[in-house]
Amino acid sequence: MTRTVRAAIATAAALAVMALAGPAQADPFDPKPGADGVGDPLFPTLGNGGYDVRHYDLSFDFTPVTYDFTGTMKISAKATQDLSSFNLDIDSLAIEKVTVNGADADFAVSLGKSGQELTVTPAGGIHDNTPFEVAVTYHGNGKTKPIGAPGWRYMSDGGFASAAQSTRADTFAPVNDTTMDKATWSFHLTAPDGWTPGANGTLTGTRPAGEGKTTSDFSLNVPMASELLGISVEKQTLLTGEGPHGVKLRHYVPDDQVAKYQPIVEQTGGQIAWLEKTLGVRFPFGTYGMQIVRDGYSDALENQTLSLFGPNWFKNAATSPTYTNVMVHEMTHQWFGDSVTPRTWQSAWLNEGPAVYYAALWADQQGTASMEDKMKTAYGKLDAVRKTDGPPGLPTELGGFNIYDGASVVLYALNQQVGQDQYDAIMKSWLTKHRHSVADSQDFIDNAVNVTHDPSLRPFLEDWLFSKDNPPMPGHPDWS
Repeated sequence: MTRTVRAAIATAAALAVMALAGPAQADPFDPKPGADGVGDPLFPTLGNGGYDVRHYDLSFDFTPVTYDFTGTMKISAKATQDLSSFNLDIDSLAIEKVTVNGADADFAVSLGKSGQELTVTPAGGIHDNTPFEVAVTYHGNGKTKPIGAPGWRYMSDGGFASAAQSTRADTFAPVNDTTMDKATWSFHLTAPDGWTPGANGTLTGTRPAGEGKTTSDFSLNVPMASELLGISVEKQTLLTGEGPHGVKLRHYVPDDQVAKYQPIVEQTGGQIAWLEKTLGVRFPFGTYGMQIVRDGYSDALENQTLSLFGPNWFKNAATSPTYTNVMVHEMTHQWFGDSVTPRTWQSAWLNEGPAVYYAALWADQQGTASMEDKMKTAYGKLDAVRKTDGPPGLPTELGGFNIYDGASVVLYALNQQVGQDQYDAIMKSWLTKHRHSVADSQDFIDNAVNVTHDPSLRPFLEDWLFSKDNPPMPGHPDWS
């Protein structure tokens, strides 16, 4: 048989197989728009579906006093479906240009329920499970009234600090503004010489930016939810130190009040050591610090690796040590809320309950307040709050007594039920198992049952978290 004959026979055989197999299968690519919300029980339109952000890279150039800014947000993401378009959350940002994988993409801005939706339509769409790069160039003014909640805090020196929790990060940059989508971050903050930028993570360097400006670069190489964004530009001084096992400490304080605040921020190393011993888990990040602003903010907030404080917490620092309670509260959040983040805001008690609980334990051990008295008072108040604002595990909104003191009462009840050793084991396992990830109330219940091998803890915790009436407090039958 000649080579030509053999080739003809092979070709015929191949054609026969193709005929038996039928027509070629069509390309399964079926692009659809990503969802414009992730269905959070308290904030249904926050966040977006169809992709997972892996890294944010924010360049932000701020002009003090006028509050004008320009920005470029570069996003590394991966599609979780075939995408014809996808959304990012913004609020009061003027979008100039959007590219996807380096090519210009169509975009549109529409009104959302908590801000605005930036809809991006890349040419040809994006296949499921495919990495892609987005770059959004924009500008704005920090004094512009947002459609949703404001994230800007204005300082009398003409600077600012960000307080982004829970829906405000989109007033600074385009983000996927949901706790479900944590990512690593890089920051490049540019300001006039003489002004000091601050941001989450580690300061990796500074460089001239021209026109009398300097750019400060920061890196956060562990995942962070956008609501924990902590950026600032102020007349502030950077103070550095070292905490347990090499944790880098860096604090920002008003540049004319260093002598007042330096003795305060220097206590953080000892507080980290106390929490590590109490929780049985090392500090979850390589750096930590306090940012104490000069004015314009009166609360405290657990921005990841850089907690934000108003000056009012420390006005009596020379005569009363109780200001350390709020320092421990926000530091506790670095474990509970920042490292282990609630999957939805319905589980916010997992942030605030431990922060209140361990700050109360700190105060008790410092001899400044009785933990049992605090828990008894909170238990008495919680019963009525359950009926008006929802139980700790089913709040009707954020910021209420139920997810703060009420949730600490839940943890106190768990401790009373299982004993100190088992309680400590539950909390240690929780922090270890869900380190740098997201979890919710059911995960907490599952963990408690698995650690103790006690299935009765499931209905016990369900009653404490979800019932409209206070269950009896173990060990305290007289509490009512």
